[in-house]
Amino acid sequence: MANEEQILKEATETVEEVNQNEDVQVDMEQQEATMEKDDLTIANEKIADLEAKLADSENRLFRLQADFENYKRRIRLDQEAASKYRAQSLVTDLLPALDNFERAMKVEAKDEGTKSLLQGMDMVYRSLVDALSKEGVETIESVGSQFDPHLHQAVMQVEEADAEPNVVLEEFQKGYKLKDRVIRPTMVKVNQS
Repeated sequence: MANEEQILKEATETVEEVNQNEDVQVDMEQQEATMEKDDLTIANEKIADLEAKLADSENRLFRLQADFENYKRRIRLDQEAASKYRAQSLVTDLLPALDNFERAMKVEAKDEGTKSLLQGMDMVYRSLVDALSKEGVETIESVGSQFDPHLHQAVMQVEEADAEPNVVLEEFQKGYKLKDRVIRPTMVKVNQS
């Protein structure tokens, strides 16, 4: 019987060992499953974080592309304007000379020398006007037209009953446009009534 007790004791110990090993194995499997869930959660969080960073980077890229396109368009428009109005400073500098030519040609010639001098001045004046018109300079017509503050500078207002209200009656100094830009407005007298 001692032998049977010994065998029973050994069998019981073996069963306990097996149970402990199974418990350990179950615990290990549970820990592995928990670790897999934690790893999966961490991986999902990393994926979500990386997707957010990617979306942010794409948004910044799109904004930079749009800013660059706007910059290129502004540069192109500036270059077109610079090309279109390249003669503006020259025209602005020449306008006082044209005014002086016009005043000088209004002088009455009393002798042949003065007449020939005025003819020469008229030829130079016409050459200047032709050169300026080739660049797109044109005079602003004003007498008899409606007053436009974009084209005219009113330096005098009068009341004349026989003229329509807000009409330019007299021009004191010519105004000029370069293509579609007013270089100098026309100085005018306007009817007030």
